[in-house]
Amino acid sequence: MQKVVAVNSPACYFPLMNGRYEVKPGMMLLGSCFGNGQADKQVFQIDKNFTDYRQAKLLARGERLSKYYQTHNYSKAVAGAIARLIIERLTQEHPQYFSYEQLTANTWRFYSQLTQEILYLDADWQLQKVEGSSQVPAYASSLDALAAQVQEDFTVICCGHDGGNWLSAVHLCYPNHWSAEEKIGQDFATIHIPVAGMEKINRRADAIVHTMINRQPMVRFAWGLSTDMRLNHHPEPPVGVLVNQWQGRNFDPQHPQLYLRIERQVIWGLPQYQTALFTIRTYFRDCTVLKQDSLLRGKLCAAIESMSSDSLVYKGLVDSKASILRWLNQD
Repeated sequence: MQKVVAVNSPACYFPLMNGRYEVKPGMMLLGSCFGNGQADKQVFQIDKNFTDYRQAKLLARGERLSKYYQTHNYSKAVAGAIARLIIERLTQEHPQYFSYEQLTANTWRFYSQLTQEILYLDADWQLQKVEGSSQVPAYASSLDALAAQVQEDFTVICCGHDGGNWLSAVHLCYPNHWSAEEKIGQDFATIHIPVAGMEKINRRADAIVHTMINRQPMVRFAWGLSTDMRLNHHPEPPVGVLVNQWQGRNFDPQHPQLYLRIERQVIWGLPQYQTALFTIRTYFRDCTVLKQDSLLRGKLCAAIESMSSDSLVYKGLVDSKASILRWLNQD
């Protein structure tokens, strides 16, 4: 078994081409073309930044696993179905990197050529042991181990017989100013209360969750602005790091650094389990480069201008909006 390195360039997205900041479901069929070829059809995108993304996950896990990984009422059946879905998608989408086989009636073997880790799972897709890994802490579950093999974060939403829903699992090492510990166990509407402009969507929360679980796999995008390219923007900085250094929301016009932080979110429902896997993949685009393109610059400026006062607060742009727009419009 030989370790391989991914070499393909990251997918490239610009989800504000209409020049407006909008809060809406915005779900499109997975596989819709955004100019990235095969990558647009994949749940999991593997590219040349894999090593950096993995390192960020391992650092987060090493800091305190429970800060980034939580479960609540996450049944064995659902956990197994989610693990199986992830493994099947990885091996179908990237057979050059991943493989799995059934060794016995009670043992599955999953192998990643990118990490050289071998996961052994039982008949219910629960993690039994790992070979080739020296991670501390050791992987706590199938979901934890599989999260360390990809460049996406995971959330899992479940629906009960009474129609209620809850966030049953979160593996969030690239949080964008929200916390797994705070959101775990909450329903869709409660999770999104802090999001400015979510009121109309939250009134349809049950219908949206039903769509996520029962419709074909979907993709949607979210975006914001950051003054660094750090993947981990947990609300609570690590010990010894100042909050204002950690947040990535301090725009300095004298030394401008600004990035469009884009999330590609894939929703894959498993109606037989009344659950859905929700993956979050983060990308950055350097606004120093974007502003050289008059079309993209115009769309970005218009989208920032269109933000409500509540959205500016939520996105951390109240104090910097004017200076960011001035900088973007400078030649």
